Amino acid sequence: MHYIKRIFNKNRKKNRPAYIKPSSIHQPVFPTVQENIEYMKDALFHTDDLVSQTVAIPGYTSQFLFMYTMCDQQKIRDEILKPISENKGADLKELLITMRANKHNDLEKTIDLLISGNAVLFIEGLEECYVIEVKSSHVRSISEPANERIVEGSHEGFVENVSINLQLVRKHIANRNLVVRRYQLGNETKIEAVIIYLRNIANPAIIEKIDHRIRSIEADSITSAEFVEEYIEESSLSPFPQLLHTERPDRVIGNLLEGRVALLAEGSPTALIMPVTFFSFYQSPDDYGYRSLQASFIRFIRVFSFVIAVALPAYYIAVVSFHFEVIPQDLLLPIKSSIEHIPFPPILEALFMELTIELLREAGMRLPGPVGQTIGIVGGLVIGDAVVKAGLVSNAMIIVVALTAIASFVVPSHEMSGSVRILRFPVMIAAALFGFIGIVYSLMIILIHLCLLESFGRPYFAPVAPFRWKDWKDTFIRMPQQKLKRRPHDPAPQQSNLQPQSEKEEKRDGQSEGATN
Repeated sequence: MHYIKRIFNKNRKKNRPAYIKPSSIHQPVFPTVQENIEYMKDALFHTDDLVSQTVAIPGYTSQFLFMYTMCDQQKIRDEILKPISENKGADLKELLITMRANKHNDLEKTIDLLISGNAVLFIEGLEECYVIEVKSSHVRSISEPANERIVEGSHEGFVENVSINLQLVRKHIANRNLVVRRYQLGNETKIEAVIIYLRNIANPAIIEKIDHRIRSIEADSITSAEFVEEYIEESSLSPFPQLLHTERPDRVIGNLLEGRVALLAEGSPTALIMPVTFFSFYQSPDDYGYRSLQASFIRFIRVFSFVIAVALPAYYIAVVSFHFEVIPQDLLLPIKSSIEHIPFPPILEALFMELTIELLREAGMRLPGPVGQTIGIVGGLVIGDAVVKAGLVSNAMIIVVALTAIASFVVPSHEMSGSVRILRFPVMIAAALFGFIGIVYSLMIILIHLCLLESFGRPYFAPVAPFRWKDWKDTFIRMPQQKLKRRPHDPAPQQSNLQPQSEKEEKRDGQSEGATN
């Protein structure tokens, strides 16, 4: 039997296609133009959008290549043809300076530049080529992100061009310490990605860990920043997101100033912020536009909505199935009359309504805007009224499911909202099997998981675990700006102070840090 398995495994390995990595061969530029043109055409398999054009440089035989699907024809006329026609008597070196051409001597690297939207100029007798940037750019206007609208604050949003996104960040952080590191991701797609951070604030160990994980990505298909998330996060099987998604420059800037790192990629308006904590997903730029009392009240409601969204349906199922004694006397008869003719147990009622809400939500998202809103509202009203009249679901269950859905939509982050909607189902099942004991144990498991989870080596449930009282000023509530004198401790910033502190405050903070450590 063991021998047969060995033969089977050997044949399976033999039939498995070998993974071919992109070529890293260095190919020098040929001295003749025709050899270079033929090499480039062969390397690109004679694709029809590759165009070769002869240009008349006095004293030289020359041709340039470009891909018309990636290049701007007006730029070709302005950057290549016009300088050559206007400077016929100029020296070749001066002409290349006028054309803003960059010298290269490796044809393999030049191919990558060619398919990125550059033109390549070959000159007879020279063992080097010249790359001129003539990339076509189609960029949508900067507008507020549709899924992160706020009342107070900036209304700028990222676009699909990484250079414009970096400009939006640098416009607000005119600081020499703002560092950009570039990467090329995807063996086949080869998209440009960058990480940005403040060198004097961000922790070097975290930066190196992020850099190592990004460089370790071996995948053919990386088309946006969202694809990178599961490759670099700490635990891909956790229901909780460990990187914060945002399309808002002001949110990225705020996190950079706290010592975190942001990742941007070409073709995606989303920035990934790391490392983050659980409470980062319940913070919004609106919190810093409102006064502290109003912002604290709204933030507390958001955090409390997590408990409602996860535990409310489970609590109702446990009460109806096992613990009628906790219902107030005045509510006992109305609830009993509401559920006594329902043929299904509470868990089936809850699962039916929760899945119906999810279906309506997905239908509303996929349909065009006005139609999607109509389907969501009308569908909810019609289905809710119909199932109650048909005796399939009780009135109380409709109220519980509606409150749960509203609580799950309060979260400012779409990723955390999805996690909350997933977590409520195992808690409901535990409540249906064991009542309050099932709810307590399932919530304990969630809490233990949050305490053990890390984001790039930093505690995910900080400042609750490990407990750090000073960071509570901007967690469940938001204290006035003049009280927020220190950066959060969770990203381990090199500089802790946001504002100057008195000697008494510095001494007290030093003592509290020593006690914490």
